[in-house]
This record gives sequence, C-alpha cells and structure tokens, in this order.
Amino acid sequence: MKKTIATLALLAFAIFAAAQSKQQRFSPDKFRADMEQFIAKEACLTPQESAKFFPVYDEMNKKQRAIFSRKRRLSKVKPADDKGCRELIEKLDKLDVELKQIQQTYHTKFMAIIPPSKLFDVIKAEEKFHRRMLRNFNHRPKPQGKPQSKPQRK
Repeated sequence: MKKTIATLALLAFAIFAAAQSKQQRFSPDKFRADMEQFIAKEACLTPQESAKFFPVYDEMNKKQRAIFSRKRRLSKVKPADDKGCRELIEKLDKLDVELKQIQQTYHTKFMAIIPPSKLFDVIKAEEKFHRRMLRNFNHRPKPQGKPQSKPQRK
C-alpha cells in the first residue's frame, strides 16, 4: 500500500513538475501520451496489446484519481479533537484499502489482456516514469525574480 501511495505521490509531483517546466501549461493529454509511450516501450508491448491494455489502464487511473480527490478533500482540515482525528484516519485508511482493491481488480483484468511478465514490466515502467518526472522536477531551472522562502515545518 505504501508503494501505491508513493507512486501516486510521485505522479502528483510529476504533473506539477511538468506544469512548472519552462513556464508551459501542463497538458494531461501529453503527459498521458508520454507515459503510455514510455510504458509500451519499456514493457515491450505490441501495438495490439497497447490498444487493448491502455483503455483499461486509463479506466483504473480514473477510479484511483477519484479516491485521491476524496482523500485530499478529507485531509485539508485537521479535526479539533482526538475523536475527530481518529475518525478521519479510519476514513483515510478505508480509502487506502479501496485503492488497493481497485489495483488488485485491475491487475487481474490486465493479466487477461497481457502476460503477467509484461504486466510486471508495466508496473516497473510506470514507477520508473514517475521517478524520472520527479527527477526532472528537481532539476528544473529556478524562476527569476524574488527568492522563494522554504515552508517551515511544525
């Protein structure tokens, strides 16, 4: 579950990084196309496999994004007391389990489309793509103008 959360956090950072690089607007379609091309190449998917695989993959991502949005909304405000914090943590835990169930369901669907060895390669390629996007984010040129202050941790 931690891997899934880390991967999705990397995805969020990658999206932010792409949006900030060279002051261009982020294009979800370009990001998705780049990711699909990278995954297809890394996992050695044939054009026929890609044509069957990526619509189902996009369907899974759409469901996962809906849960991430719910988690983000829930996490915006810290409850005032321990009881509220406990309830919030339990809700977030349930959403994490729901994410894992979606992933498990779709992995089964994917293995009906492509061999398990290629699915394994797809999973690794997706992680690699997100790591590269994060690395690009970390090495982007700093904007000119007033200096950015670091947020202070509490």
